[in-house]
Amino acid sequence: MGRAYQIVCVAVTVAALGASAWAVDIETVPVGNPGNPNDAHGDGYGGVAYEYNIGKYEVSNAEYCEFLNAVATVGDLHGLYNTDMGGGWNDIGGISRTGSGTGGDPWVYTPRANRANRPVNYVSFWDACRFANWLHNGQASADTENGAYTLTADGMANNTVTRNADCTWVVTSEDEWYKAAYYNGGSGVYYDYPTGSDTAPTWEAPGGTDMAGGSANYGGGAYVDPIYYTTECGAYDAKPSDSPYGTFDQGGNLWEWNEAIIYGSSRGVRGGSFSGSVLYLHASARYNYDPTVEGVIIGFRVSEVPEPATMAVLMLGGIGILRRRKCVRR
Repeated sequence: MGRAYQIVCVAVTVAALGASAWAVDIETVPVGNPGNPNDAHGDGYGGVAYEYNIGKYEVSNAEYCEFLNAVATVGDLHGLYNTDMGGGWNDIGGISRTGSGTGGDPWVYTPRANRANRPVNYVSFWDACRFANWLHNGQASADTENGAYTLTADGMANNTVTRNADCTWVVTSEDEWYKAAYYNGGSGVYYDYPTGSDTAPTWEAPGGTDMAGGSANYGGGAYVDPIYYTTECGAYDAKPSDSPYGTFDQGGNLWEWNEAIIYGSSRGVRGGSFSGSVLYLHASARYNYDPTVEGVIIGFRVSEVPEPATMAVLMLGGIGILRRRKCVRR
């Protein structure tokens, strides 16, 4: 049930750009309809001036494992691995670590049994930024502090870090996340829930039976999955339970970090979790945590944001498969 995860090594040669290889192939969906208005309800979110791609699924344990094996095998200076990933609350963690973290005995990270395709948790907002930096840098550099974000000690301590002008892969902005979850570009309306419905999705196990409101993993008086607690990414495929743009699990499973700076000291999260009320799945539900928090109920997804010059080339019939793109600052 759900997405079949594969570690994909892709070599793509593009004229004038040379060859690139990816250990992790993030599956995305395009979010068009640039210049859409903010949602008129509540405080008004969701307006995005540009086209972008967003992760179809939450970042999984297997994908985060590849990141750790690329940048944190000899030492883990930035604490990218939380030891609760190896067990933690009710054994929910999805990543094991073996070795001693030295040159002679490096750490090796492996998805735990039946958890590879479940969303990674115990990650801070800064961990998510470092994952985005790794993607931005073509998964070819162990430098996690530069790329889409410049992670200086002062910037993190003061919670002032924002996207760099040349960013490619990023942690979703709040508006990017909100638009992908709730907006229908075809009709120009916002839904209340991220399953293309104004009716709350049904609390039930995947793949779901509610063909109108969809289904989701949230706290319904018990746990949908009392063994693993999170469900596999994309497992609710009966409806399809996705948003109008085709994302999965933006309601329930895990809260997801976004870039919003709230109260100056925290970062936004959206979407609710396996343990929270269905009310947290609603478009009006906005929550936040200190960016250093590595919680059992928090994960993330990423966006890929385009460069205007690249889009102009494509419209002129030039290079058709550019993969390295930059963002438009709002």
